[in-house]
Amino acid sequence: MKNKILVTGGAGYIGTHTCIALHEAGYDMVVYDNLSNSSPEAINRVSTLIGQPIEFIEGDIRDVEMLIQVFASHEFFGVIHFAGLKAVGESVAKPLLYYNNNVSGTITLLEVMAEYNVKNLVFSSSATVYGDPEILPIDENSKRSCTNPYGQSKLAVEHILEDLAVSDDSWNLIPLRYFNPVGAHPSGQIGEDPNDIPNNLMPYISQVAVGKLEKLSIFGHDYPTVDGTGVRDFIHVTDLAQGHVAALNYLEDQINTARKDSVGFLPINLGTGKGTSVLELVTAFSKVYGQPIPYQFTDRRVGDIASCYASADKAKALLGWQANLSITDMCQDTWRWQSTNPNGYNVT
Repeated sequence: MKNKILVTGGAGYIGTHTCIALHEAGYDMVVYDNLSNSSPEAINRVSTLIGQPIEFIEGDIRDVEMLIQVFASHEFFGVIHFAGLKAVGESVAKPLLYYNNNVSGTITLLEVMAEYNVKNLVFSSSATVYGDPEILPIDENSKRSCTNPYGQSKLAVEHILEDLAVSDDSWNLIPLRYFNPVGAHPSGQIGEDPNDIPNNLMPYISQVAVGKLEKLSIFGHDYPTVDGTGVRDFIHVTDLAQGHVAALNYLEDQINTARKDSVGFLPINLGTGKGTSVLELVTAFSKVYGQPIPYQFTDRRVGDIASCYASADKAKALLGWQANLSITDMCQDTWRWQSTNPNGYNVT
């Protein structure tokens, strides 16, 4: 029998791509999402791409009664937990909203998981838990500190997971700290579709290219970097999706080998190990697009840092995973998605 996975936030950008990867790896899944930053159309398209319907439940991770119903009616091997708010700027303006959703919601989820003895979790963490790094590349033992409430909410959950693993050694908890996911499925059928003006760089660039936005705003050009713009570790979303499958496979292997030790709390970076500046990404996209992307420099955003890129050695050693797709691949797949879906999932 296939192992069944609950995917919270599975209708979102990373969630949809991971659902495809889960299906390809032989897992069954149930998607649980409140559609606050996603669309039912995304689930429909994933169903079409994998050639079968996906069980979808519209619900909030803070809704304990709904979660109990879900766990009572399914036998889950584990949970991949994506559900969360993710805009750095919004988190600075609305910290209570972020702590309520991202931290309180995760506690509710963990309590229901414990009640039903589902103790395998892959958590969608973030490189923001490293704050402004002291040393590059960043490995999993790097000091953690945060520069914004979004990052603080992810770090708070990590601390909760650490404490949980200490209190009960039957838990297997893998926070995946991702760097900067970009790109789209090579079919062009699913991709990143922010509800409002994009907070992330790549959809902002692609919406300028498709004519939805006039020009790109680059936040800060006086950082101590190669060209003054921020440097990030951009990773293709399909590589990232494979990283979640690799983490689940690792958990399965650990459990199936009847080891007495649980995995406990095992944080793992998912990145390429290479930094790319904002201007370098704009240039790469312009080559794919065939003409320059208009941009303007503006002030730094509160909470942003100069450089951030990963050491991905642990993921390779433990999970057998590494990122394979290039910056050009990321730009080509983003443009295929955006140019064929100028309004994202809003097809009316």
